[in-house]
Amino acid sequence: MAEVLLIGGRSGVGKTTVGWEVAAQLRVADVPHAIIDGDFLGQVYPAPDDPLGLVERNLTAVWSNFAALGRTRLVYVNTLSVLPSTAGMFRRALGDDVRLVPVLLTASDATVESRLTRRELGSELADGLTASAERERVLAQLDGVVRVVTDGRQVVDIACEVVAASGWLSP
Repeated sequence: MAEVLLIGGRSGVGKTTVGWEVAAQLRVADVPHAIIDGDFLGQVYPAPDDPLGLVERNLTAVWSNFAALGRTRLVYVNTLSVLPSTAGMFRRALGDDVRLVPVLLTASDATVESRLTRRELGSELADGLTASAERERVLAQLDGVVRVVTDGRQVVDIACEVVAASGWLSP
């Protein structure tokens, strides 16, 4: 059975940073796993007619390589990965017998704006802030996810909480 720790949340909550720290903590604990930043699975211009289909095909291809190495656990980082509508994609890409653990990282508007302002040094800050606010409205309504607040916290502590939600470490 495959297990996927989904780390989602609006832009600026710290998904990528937390995802890499989760992977580091799992390495220290000697827990075999793979990590994928879902944003990279669909980065092509111009966008295809079916961008989600491209993401799914790429996820299927990359996961097959990880599975061939015997990996059964995946840390998957992507804004909307925690939406219930993504479950079908993961079942098709990883197999019907998959356990999904959705973790939603959250942060205040002020924290998100501060982080995005430091990160987006090019021309996409305004669009990034708008998209982040729009996605927050969708994500805030979710049930059945573990919510982890990132405001004013150290990445190591946030990742510890996310790893605990996975259930991948022995007590």
